[in-house]
Amino acid sequence: MFFRSLCLSIAVTCGLFACGWSQDLARPVRMGCGLMTFDTVPGWGLRPDGKSAIGPTHGAVVIDKDGYIYTSANRGVYVFSPDGKVIKAYEDKDYTNLHDMEIREEAGAEYIYGARNANAEGIKFNAKTGEIVLRLGFPQESGLNLTKFNPTAITVAANGDIFLSDGYASNHIFKFDKNGKYLMHFGTKGNGLKEFNTAHGMTLDTRYNPPRLLICDRNHEPKGRLLHYDLDGKYIDEVVTGLGMPTSASVQGDYVSVPDLHGRVVILDKNNTIMAVLGHNPDPQKGRNFNIPQEQWVEGIFSGTHGSYWDKDGNLYVQDWNVSGRIMKLVRVK
Repeated sequence: MFFRSLCLSIAVTCGLFACGWSQDLARPVRMGCGLMTFDTVPGWGLRPDGKSAIGPTHGAVVIDKDGYIYTSANRGVYVFSPDGKVIKAYEDKDYTNLHDMEIREEAGAEYIYGARNANAEGIKFNAKTGEIVLRLGFPQESGLNLTKFNPTAITVAANGDIFLSDGYASNHIFKFDKNGKYLMHFGTKGNGLKEFNTAHGMTLDTRYNPPRLLICDRNHEPKGRLLHYDLDGKYIDEVVTGLGMPTSASVQGDYVSVPDLHGRVVILDKNNTIMAVLGHNPDPQKGRNFNIPQEQWVEGIFSGTHGSYWDKDGNLYVQDWNVSGRIMKLVRVK
């Protein structure tokens, strides 16, 4: 534990001082260190008039095989080109409040799976056409008597089984087959070793064979943690603690990016050692704060990181939980 805390301290120091910070919005800011060094792209994702193109954000980011970036805002899903221009938007009521997303290819088409916390469902839709092909509501077959159902995370196994976390309510994680048939559930709310105190984020951790679930237990004491469970809902291990408020996770190769609502992104290697900390917000009044308007954004400093995703070149796209709607591109320094 001490070693991991020390790594976090070193990584923060590297990001803040060794790489040099600038508050000039016209210039890129370098952050991270070593293999995980990135430059920001000022103005990426903004409209020609310099304003946010997407409105308030409380969502996720995914990228399709052609390199287009999908990010979910409160009012819908927006598709960006790699240079930061909106090329498509799904703003119908069916695409609002997508708190988490995953993307995968199936039979030659790409589908986005989403957890709609405020709409009490998971959905699956065609990334290119927007056609919704599956809805996952609360499974009555579970025998549970829940008064609330607020899904916060969704992920998919290689065989198509779907996992949907009720992270803002019961903290059960529900497992469905690829057709939406309820299979089982596991987990419960609490602060014990095998309990979740806000199972907020979740992904399939392909760094291991066989793959397993990587779950962000956001409010668990002390200060947030990541957990591994197998695909049958069996506890494997507590991966790392002391991450603040981890909101989601995105895996590429041996690395995983973990946004922290306090305003930073932590990158772990396959041994779950901290490699770098990006965008650390030193102001406790502005980290974990939704109400930072665009005119108060600072280049290279985040306010409430909520979603992230890697492109094929190892660049990162990061979304803040933010009243004005903020998504950032971080270019990997080779």
